[in-house]
Amino acid sequence: MTLISACSMAIIPQGAVRGASAQQDGEWVAGTMAAELPVQASQNIIPAKPFDIVATDRLIKFGDDPSRGIGAGLALGPDIATLDLQESRAAAALQSFRTSCSSLVRRVDQSGLTEGADWQLSCDAAKSWQDNDAVRFFESYFEAVQVGDGQAFATGYFEPQIRGSRVRNNDYQVPIYRRPPNLLDVDLGLFSDELKDKRVRGKVEGSKLVPFEDRAAIDDGALAGQGLEIAWAQDYIDLFFLQIQGSGRLALPDGSIMRIGYESQNGRGYTGIGRVMRERGLLADGKTNMQGIVEWLRANPQEGMKIMRENKSYIFFRELTGPGPLGAMGHPVVARTSVATDRMYVPLGAPVFLNMAHDIADGIWIAQDTGGAIKGSNRFDTFWGAGAEAAVIAGGMSSSGAALIFLPKGTLSKHMINRPRAGG
Repeated sequence: MTLISACSMAIIPQGAVRGASAQQDGEWVAGTMAAELPVQASQNIIPAKPFDIVATDRLIKFGDDPSRGIGAGLALGPDIATLDLQESRAAAALQSFRTSCSSLVRRVDQSGLTEGADWQLSCDAAKSWQDNDAVRFFESYFEAVQVGDGQAFATGYFEPQIRGSRVRNNDYQVPIYRRPPNLLDVDLGLFSDELKDKRVRGKVEGSKLVPFEDRAAIDDGALAGQGLEIAWAQDYIDLFFLQIQGSGRLALPDGSIMRIGYESQNGRGYTGIGRVMRERGLLADGKTNMQGIVEWLRANPQEGMKIMRENKSYIFFRELTGPGPLGAMGHPVVARTSVATDRMYVPLGAPVFLNMAHDIADGIWIAQDTGGAIKGSNRFDTFWGAGAEAAVIAGGMSSSGAALIFLPKGTLSKHMINRPRAGG
């Protein structure tokens, strides 16, 4: 414990421990997003039916730990039938829920809201339930629950495609690294109950655990010559933003595609450069989205490199040969269906219902991923898939609204029954 206490490294943000596909922290702001959307995407928007948020003084708290869903305050939301779920969205959500069930029924829910057995009934039903009747499935097996104040904030992420090569040559000079073998994960909860669910990453030097190299050191060659390169990128900025997304595709010189996904992270804190650039007044009005940030970085290469190095976090990748990209549950995330959440407040695998200012994000999602900056009871990062349209939507997604979590029917009443009584 003395060794751990002496370390200067930061606690790994919840969600950066495994499968952290999304790292955004309000990285970019869209402004009038609807005007920027592709025509086809704009035509497919169906706004969610509004619902009332329960006032915080009416929430019921179970326990004294506000850092978990169980202690953040809960309230029973509206009947799911009144939310008017869209059949097509519900069908896609049912498919992703079904995929998640193998993990959902056996994993420990860090939010404290459910146990694996709570999901067994709905998961058994999902196996044979017809996708074209998905709305009735969610109405039959779930209740809507507000966690915390219910006031949601959502960003977006996507699977970018950049130019890359399996071998280094004059056109491809930027290394893409796998996880170094000397990078260690330390579960601090093994040393102290007060540090439960806290972790650090680092490496051993002599008898001490010290921070792993940061972005600047890695860029300067700290990992060179160790055979850790799985591929080479053509452009540093492209790779930087692929790291922010956490997974992506490499368009290889022969026309084929190599998919890469998150394997680990160096344990250093994440800094959103979009926020840094806004605070310094570097971005003009209308240029605060992802595309505007990239444009500024390319126009100011030296200063841009310094700013990117202020994000000390560095992502290591592995090649994906099956379906992907993979989320924190180890299952493929699906465009317009999978959402990253904070697992301390939302059970991974649970359905989520959003009603956001940007209507394109409205509707039912499945919590299948996490992210280093996705922290809090109603913080979400919506996944939009791959391609130019996905990049525009994700890059412009920065939206406030309201959120509900779908939990197995009877969850809230079970907590009420088991709630400790005053004085006894």
